Amino acid sequence: MVLGKRGWFYGWYFKCQSETQTLAVIPAVHRTGSAKTCSLQIITEEQSWTVSFPKEAFRQRGRVIAIGKNRFGKRGIRLSVCAPGLNVEGKLAFGDLFPLKYPVMGPFSLIPFLECRHSIWSMKHRVWGSVSVNGTPFSFDGAQGYWEGDRGRSFPREYIWTQCSFPEGALMLSVADIPIAGFHFRGLIGVVVLDGREYRFGTYLGAKTSEIGNGRVKVVQGRMELEAALLEQTGKPLKAPARGKMVRTIHESAACRARYCFRKDNRTLLSFETDRASFEYELPSYK
Repeated sequence: MVLGKRGWFYGWYFKCQSETQTLAVIPAVHRTGSAKTCSLQIITEEQSWTVSFPKEAFRQRGRVIAIGKNRFGKRGIRLSVCAPGLNVEGKLAFGDLFPLKYPVMGPFSLIPFLECRHSIWSMKHRVWGSVSVNGTPFSFDGAQGYWEGDRGRSFPREYIWTQCSFPEGALMLSVADIPIAGFHFRGLIGVVVLDGREYRFGTYLGAKTSEIGNGRVKVVQGRMELEAALLEQTGKPLKAPARGKMVRTIHESAACRARYCFRKDNRTLLSFETDRASFEYELPSYK
């Protein structure tokens, strides 16, 4: 948890996806000055909602958090929301999590005063259960799950984030503008889990962006290359933090068409197009 007098936020991102449905949930707590609040965001392929809660609604015990009647942890999530325009009820159970071998930000996670720190709690796990969103059932029977988190003061000014599960594994890639000590640089983190093996990309490992623009990004690290291309814009509005206050609007495509390609030693290990990708493309100068 991020503490201090300045604005801060702490949030988790849970994605549950079957072959036909996608549901993402973001519980978060945030503070600006002396004002502390919490929120819950729900995203489907068709719509998104944000519900605000008073600070008293937030509780945490270890790696389990609760906002009102909603609970989140490694065993699953319990949703119970009744708000203007949104009624959500249901329970989802998680199978064994797939954590990374070490933090995705590597040694960068130890640098003080970063505006945002990213964590991945599970690259891929099974999901069982059902949730009703305004009367629409979302049923998951051994579906795919993903769990990550962010904490800090603000989301990056410009960034690309994408995540996708596939039969042999899962991947995640993020490229962002990083301000530190009065200057900016483009940092990146990424992971490809393929047939149980973890392939890691990171600025701290020498990775760089070789191409970026028009919804496409390509990163290179030694003998490895990872390319992601957004093929359609279906983003739904979400709230994001700026100095701890949830006033910025970003757009996420919870399930959209995208293309991925992963190469190592001039061999293509992974290449596919899907309509199950999640994408945020907040790089206005490169659109």
